[in-house]
Amino acid sequence: MNYGIVTKVLGSLLVFEAIMLAPAILVSLYYREPEVNAFLYTVLLTLLIGIPCARFSQSSRKIKAKEALIIVAGGWVVVSFFGALPFYFSGSIPHLMDAFFETMSGLTTTGATILDDIESLPRGILFWRSFTHWLGGMGILVLTLAILPAIGVGGFQIFKAESPGPVSDKLVPKMQHTATILYTAYFGMTVLQTVLLMFGGLNLYEALVHTFGTVGTGGFSIYNDSVGAYESAYVQWIITIFMIGAGINFALYYELYKKKLVNVLDNAELRLYLLLLSAAMLILFVNLQFQQSGVWTENLRHTAFQVASIMTTTGYTTLDYELWTPFSQSVIFFLMFVGGCAGSTGGSIKVIRILVLFKLVKRQILKVLHPRAMVPIQVQGRMLQADTIASVTSFFFLYMLILVGGTMILSLEGLDLISAISSAAATLGNIGPGFGFIGPTQTYSEFSYLSKGILSLFMLMGRLELFTVFILLTPSFWSESK
Repeated sequence: MNYGIVTKVLGSLLVFEAIMLAPAILVSLYYREPEVNAFLYTVLLTLLIGIPCARFSQSSRKIKAKEALIIVAGGWVVVSFFGALPFYFSGSIPHLMDAFFETMSGLTTTGATILDDIESLPRGILFWRSFTHWLGGMGILVLTLAILPAIGVGGFQIFKAESPGPVSDKLVPKMQHTATILYTAYFGMTVLQTVLLMFGGLNLYEALVHTFGTVGTGGFSIYNDSVGAYESAYVQWIITIFMIGAGINFALYYELYKKKLVNVLDNAELRLYLLLLSAAMLILFVNLQFQQSGVWTENLRHTAFQVASIMTTTGYTTLDYELWTPFSQSVIFFLMFVGGCAGSTGGSIKVIRILVLFKLVKRQILKVLHPRAMVPIQVQGRMLQADTIASVTSFFFLYMLILVGGTMILSLEGLDLISAISSAAATLGNIGPGFGFIGPTQTYSEFSYLSKGILSLFMLMGRLELFTVFILLTPSFWSESK
């Protein structure tokens, strides 16, 4: 194990995080907030540790698979810890475990919060809180690879360990260029949504923080009522459209840039993603229209917003969906397990895995009818290898196993079944709000510190696709590294 390169990359990551605190510092200075000192202390401490580590000598610049796993999982934990310091030093979140939970939630784009009165916090702190969504949306280390070519050697191992989806492919031969392409699309979407929200009456500060939560599919808002604080249909529709856009594989935007529209329209995962979104919106709209009173345009807007928010694992809300009918709530609960496309900023199981599982069920039915038939599993005209199919099925099984185990552990706190299972699902799927104890009008503040630690682990596991973290928890990984 080359611990030298691990230390060097993690040190470079801390230096990068210190630089990324600059926008929040500028916001605090602009609003003349004393909490700017908390950011300055954090920057100083982060650099004091990060710079020596970044200059650490290493036996080789090549990053192997095991080192990549440690770098990715360790990187997220380290960045979350140091990113929590502004909350802690400023007194905005007095307990370090709570601050770590909030930062892990932000960076993993979960959007789960322990804050009961968000509007009482300083604007610089709230800006940093939302900015963590943007940093973590595409992946902290993928962003680092795009900006810091000095650690780009062997970067594809990091990319594979951090990127969502069963298959991670380079868009271009050089890993650094792939990261740059992805972040170019990401940055472009950020700028466009910010401008459009400002046309809707939001100032630059409000537009930025809600854009960070949208394109990063995180869901942190600066208002206690989330996006519901804006009664503007225009603002809510803009956020709905961009949530849907953020749930699409960002590699497809590169295809659009190359004017390969046919490849985009022919993408099976994208078609299923849009089909599930449209079907859920239609079902909820019809149910809401016939079961509850209200103007049809408002019902359509709220159902579209909530379906997009939950399925893309953003977690924004415009109203309390727990007041809807049990049928509508069951549809919302199902969407918590779907997620966005692979290669998007969305979490949960991912549409591509749902597609493969559907095809596996279909093949099994055909095999029962025709035992000797050879029925390959194909996606986009490519036959999936046995290893890929095994990774999808094992991921699904492990996801459900962790969900069940998490539900049982959380029930020890006295939570009812719905609250326990939705808490586990909302953190493991990086969604944020759920039902019952953590409904859209509730927070995670009443959980014990032990449960917050477990839920923080769930958020990390969900963001890194389970196996990256799960492997590190097995004794064999470390024994073989000696």
